[in-house]
Amino acid sequence: MSDAQYIRIVAAVIRDAQGCVLMVRKRGAVVWQQPGGKRDAGDADDLHTLSRELAEELGCRMHREGARWLGCFRAPAANEPGHVVEAEVYEVAAEGPFEAKAEIEEVCWIDPAAPGDVAIARLSRQQILPRL
Repeated sequence: MSDAQYIRIVAAVIRDAQGCVLMVRKRGAVVWQQPGGKRDAGDADDLHTLSRELAEELGCRMHREGARWLGCFRAPAANEPGHVVEAEVYEVAAEGPFEAKAEIEEVCWIDPAAPGDVAIARLSRQQILPRL
């Protein structure tokens, strides 16, 4: 991965009342991943980025209070060959509706303890979901 280009993002872990985790599938992609995205120049911090991205992509409202940093994780990018995604990941509370908007085609809730045969991005499947 030393020759790879890095894509730095901020990603969210959002759970429902049963402990399932919200996952998104971008338009044209096969795999599911945590919602989130890249920081914009005007974003004050990671949580500002997440709040903006969640509103744009899912139409939901994130709560900053109680947000918990889970770590910084790296894995080969799911949708950009030759790139590595580096994600600052936060567990946050949010209120819906959770609807596919912008570049998001679908949303779903996955049990992190038993994700099944769903195609999940390596970063989520191997590093984020096992920690939950």
